[in-house]
Amino acid sequence: MVLGRVTALQVNLWELARSSDIIPNVVMGILAVFSLISWTVIFSKWMMLRGAQRSNRLFLRAFRKATRLDAVAAASEQYRASPLVGVFDFGYSEVCRQIAARSKITNQVALERTLQLGISEEVSRLERNMNWLATIGSVSPFIGLFGTVLGIIDAFNGLGVSGSTSLRAVGPGIASALIATAFGLFAAIPAYIFYNVFSNRIREIGARMEDFSLEFLNLTERNLEE
Repeated sequence: MVLGRVTALQVNLWELARSSDIIPNVVMGILAVFSLISWTVIFSKWMMLRGAQRSNRLFLRAFRKATRLDAVAAASEQYRASPLVGVFDFGYSEVCRQIAARSKITNQVALERTLQLGISEEVSRLERNMNWLATIGSVSPFIGLFGTVLGIIDAFNGLGVSGSTSLRAVGPGIASALIATAFGLFAAIPAYIFYNVFSNRIREIGARMEDFSLEFLNLTERNLEE
C-alpha cells in the first residue's frame, strides 16, 4: 500500500510538472541540474575522503615503523591518495635541499613553514568543489520559491482573466507552482547535509596533518642525531 502511494505521488508530481507554465518549468530544470551537480560532487567527494582517510592510516603506520626519511619516501609511493604523503613530500624536499647545501638542517623555521605550506595545499585540494555544495544548499530554496511565486502570480492572473471565483479554477495552477519549492528543497537539503559532513571530515584530516608535521620534525631530528 505504501509503495502504491509513493508511485501515485510520483505520477502526480510528474503530471503537475508537465502541466506547469514555462517559467516554473525553467526553474525546475535549473534545480534539476543543480541537484545532478550536487549528487555528482557528493559521490566523488565521499569516495575521495574515504580513500584519503584509509590511505592516511596505512601511511601513518608505515611512517611510524620507519627509522629514516629516505625509507619513508620510498614507501610513500604506495599511498598517493593520502594527504599526509603530500605534506611529507613538502617536508622531505626541504630537508633534501638543506642537506644538499650544508649537509645538515640549517633552518628549522623554513622546514616548519614548508610543512605548513604542504598542509594548506592538501586542505585546498580536499576542499575543491565544496563551494558547489555550499552554493546549491543556500540558493536552491530561493530559486524554488521564486518559481513558486511566479507560478502563483500566473495562476491568479489566469483566474482574473477567466472571471471565475472558484478555488477549483486556480488550485491546479497553485499546486503546479508549489512543485518548484519542492524541487528547491530536494536539491538543497542533501547539499547542505553533506557539506557539513564533508567539512567535518576535512577538519579532522587537517588536524591529523598538523599532528603529522610534528612527527615529521621529530623523525628529522632523530635522523640528524644518528
